[in-house]
Amino acid sequence: MTQLHKRFSDQQVAFLLHAYSCRLMGREEVEECLHIGKTRFFALWKRCQASPDSFSVAYDRPTPGRVSPEVEAAIETELLRDKSLIDDPDIPISGYNYSAVRDRLRKQAITISVNTIIDRARKLGCHEPRKKKKTHDREVLTNSIGALIQHDGSTHRWSPFSQEKWTLITSIDDYSRMLLFADFFPAETTWAHIQATQAVIETFGLPLRYYVDSLRVFRFVQGRDSFWRNHVLRTDDVETQWGKMMDLLGVDVVYALSPQAKGKVERPYRWLQDRIVRTCALEGIGQVADARTVLREELQRYNDCQVHSTTKEIPSVRFAKAQATGNTLFRPFSLPEPYTSPKDIFCLREKRTTNAYGRISLSNHDVRIANVPLRQKVDVHLVPDFAKNTMQVRVWWQGTLAHSVDLPLDGFTVHL
Repeated sequence: MTQLHKRFSDQQVAFLLHAYSCRLMGREEVEECLHIGKTRFFALWKRCQASPDSFSVAYDRPTPGRVSPEVEAAIETELLRDKSLIDDPDIPISGYNYSAVRDRLRKQAITISVNTIIDRARKLGCHEPRKKKKTHDREVLTNSIGALIQHDGSTHRWSPFSQEKWTLITSIDDYSRMLLFADFFPAETTWAHIQATQAVIETFGLPLRYYVDSLRVFRFVQGRDSFWRNHVLRTDDVETQWGKMMDLLGVDVVYALSPQAKGKVERPYRWLQDRIVRTCALEGIGQVADARTVLREELQRYNDCQVHSTTKEIPSVRFAKAQATGNTLFRPFSLPEPYTSPKDIFCLREKRTTNAYGRISLSNHDVRIANVPLRQKVDVHLVPDFAKNTMQVRVWWQGTLAHSVDLPLDGFTVHL
């Protein structure tokens, strides 16, 4: 049936409503004449009562605004720039990201929907149908923040204008899906992961457990981390530097046995990689300092602006809500006895025995330990400072800091 304003004039509808007001016709009779329901009848009657002189059943449907030629040109430019990145075999981007195109247009003060961009992409040949992905269980397995922190590193050429690869290390809270830490490092080393863990713990506190892969930084695996098979040492019989730190802090460690098992942290990696590489390529960024600026922008967008597809909440809002209600397993960070400085917690550890001259040897450095008897075992804590190119050596004996000295960083080697 055609719409009401096409079947009756304003005067005809107003006459019938006036007849109802004067009790000349019943409501059901008017509804039957106009072929409308009870809700529509009372809506019209109230409008007629409120303004009988200007009453009308006609309405103007606003036509959608047409995209201006300037905006069309901007969309085409951004889509073709994306196409050039995808066609370049040296750039690790394999598909179009229309949301990223929309965000770049917003920086140009152009507000346009993703559907419009996709429509223009199809016309320009800048569109690929989505591949069907295997379904994956993205259920939230924890009930509190701090119950499980997924921690990982990813090494890539994050910018086509850089000849070096950088390692992005991130930590994500399982419950809120908030990225607690993300930063670039020159390489994926033990010290880099210790620094990343320190940043999370000093900011948020001690979580219940960490979830990591079986990288040699985190775990000794027999058959992989030894040159010959030693039937005495088995997997996990050797404690890594990172593992020693977590054991001292009382944080449990769980190991993932496959990349698929770390899906909750792998998906943000793919999202960050796509966004960061695109921005670095399009803006000509080749320095890690400038890439960190891009990373901070994308981190803020992920944590504070986007609704997560699994939790249906913004990660930072979900995290703050859990904090406010006490739904947290984070514990306050405090130095375990007898230590008095975080440098003795977040450090590299070695053991030495003082020789007959009261000295220990560290990477061709002879260090005199005056306050320790001869031939005594001591704990050596090493804190690198790459900015100053120094290694701070802190020697502990029987729960006391016996000696501290700064040595040149060059030449130091530390076992896992």
